Amino acid sequence: MRVIADLHLHSRYSRATSADMDLPGLARWAKLKGINLLGTGDFTHPAWFKELVTSLRPAGEGVYEYEGTHFLFTAEVAAVWNHSGRLRRVHFLLFAPGAEDAARISKELGAFGNLSADGRPTLGISGEKLVEVVKGASPKAVIIPAHAWTPWWSVFGSNSGFDSLEEALGRGRSEVFAIETGLSSDPPMNWRLSALDEVALVSFSDAHSPTRLGREACVFELPELSYPAVLAALRQRDRKRFLFTVEFFPEEGKYHYDGHRACGVVFSPAETRRHGGKCPVCGKPLTVGVMHRVEELADRPPGEKPGSAIPYRSLVPLQEIIAQVLGQAPETRGVLAQYLKVIQRFGAEFSVLLDVPAPDVEREFPKLGRALEKVRRGELSIRPGYDGVYGEIKINLEEPRELSLF
Repeated sequence: MRVIADLHLHSRYSRATSADMDLPGLARWAKLKGINLLGTGDFTHPAWFKELVTSLRPAGEGVYEYEGTHFLFTAEVAAVWNHSGRLRRVHFLLFAPGAEDAARISKELGAFGNLSADGRPTLGISGEKLVEVVKGASPKAVIIPAHAWTPWWSVFGSNSGFDSLEEALGRGRSEVFAIETGLSSDPPMNWRLSALDEVALVSFSDAHSPTRLGREACVFELPELSYPAVLAALRQRDRKRFLFTVEFFPEEGKYHYDGHRACGVVFSPAETRRHGGKCPVCGKPLTVGVMHRVEELADRPPGEKPGSAIPYRSLVPLQEIIAQVLGQAPETRGVLAQYLKVIQRFGAEFSVLLDVPAPDVEREFPKLGRALEKVRRGELSIRPGYDGVYGEIKINLEEPRELSLF
């Protein structure tokens, strides 16, 4: 069975998160998106965990169900510790093989921080110790460095990260078999580091609102929907089971290039080097983005691909495509109304983006079909994101935008 999985998201108990990130909202939007499997997010938060165990029904080994949507117990934690004279801040994803294991993990992590303060708690714990504690509480649990390249709060981040997984995780390195690439990087960027050849590259949305679900995801062909089946596909990187990742165009991520948001300065890595890493407007240090950081650590030129690489597909979310056709913002009522019409006709967003032939879409929604074909051919203009500002992708439309897809 084909499984589209988004295993990094947050509940309404996390800061800056939509009130609709509850089980009804997640289930509704998972169906609209065509996502088979969601992470619960935030299982370490006591109130959210209570809701989860009250409402979810067991539906397989390590898998739970709510109104037709399947879930794995997942969480994200922020680890903060001193290493080699520097304060390090790294986010990690946690996968638990069931509710009881999630409860044991949370009990142990409660010794390192206030789990009630935020759905993504901040813990005074090293990466090495985190692996030890989580695996001690649940040997089948999984620890994955989250959005591995963002300048802040990531394992390779320019501001508080490390130059290698070994340095970040110590003796725990052998237990970590995957990293999340994050919105601002894609597989080809990560392939430039030979040290990552034996690591699974995973992509998830890190959604804080339901409409953002699935903007990145992993696509599997599994013999069954279960926690062990998902983990085996990831750990073994079997291309018959781990089919591909769904990727944001990395330039659209808000930390792809270097820059200084306050001054409106955005630079490529080469431009940053020419300016000595300083903003030419105010003289302050630029925020070094993901592309720059990848180039610092890379030991391969662009374009090289390891033999074990999992394929990927770069997509533009359907709401963004519709918004450009209509000339409106993605979250407007008009865009949502048209989005729901398209979904009603073709079944789910991922069906439209991945499976339905563009001519079929064009017969029903001519302008949308033509725009979709341009996205698939890569006929796009892209302004890279920087210093917390999302990048902008524009489809090269040949006709004026009008308030209709027909």
